[in-house]
Amino acid sequence: MANVARLIEIIEPEAKSLGFDLVRVKMMPSEAGDGAQALQIMAEDPATGQLIIEQCAALSRAVSAKMDECEEAGETLIEGAYHLEVSSPGIDRPLTRAKDYANWTGHEAKVSLTKDWDGQRNLRGILKGIEGDTVTIDDKKAGEVSYPLEMVHSAKLVLTDELIAATQPLDTSGAEDIVEEEEAQD
Repeated sequence: MANVARLIEIIEPEAKSLGFDLVRVKMMPSEAGDGAQALQIMAEDPATGQLIIEQCAALSRAVSAKMDECEEAGETLIEGAYHLEVSSPGIDRPLTRAKDYANWTGHEAKVSLTKDWDGQRNLRGILKGIEGDTVTIDDKKAGEVSYPLEMVHSAKLVLTDELIAATQPLDTSGAEDIVEEEEAQD
């Protein structure tokens, strides 16, 4: 098992040195089906709220070099095989920092709490904001619910027309190089 807090200590300065904000660092099973783990790093350029492919590659190279340096010094950061995945948070981004709740106030979100709070564990509705460490959401079923930020297990924005309209256009450089293949009809 990996110590995610230690990984953040290593990764965040690398992201900052490239001008990026770290959104999330997470260990998860690899989708490659090879039994390895995946170290998922989400980051954003504060100017755009996204990373383009070249920025993902630069961050991946910087993090790989720093992790190699730590491992060569005798530190085991991740037990066993793993894949490094660096990405932009996307439009329906996870909400992981207090500033995410402030920045996305007024948009719909899905929130899963670590335990019941006022009889609720899963919430979905319009974010009303954050005050101190207390988040408020206008849940579709329970009405207005306020809960401590530390109780969030996971949270993400819901893809809506309003969110799309409020999101800066994604960088489309390289899109002309994408080749789409038609699926065979049965």
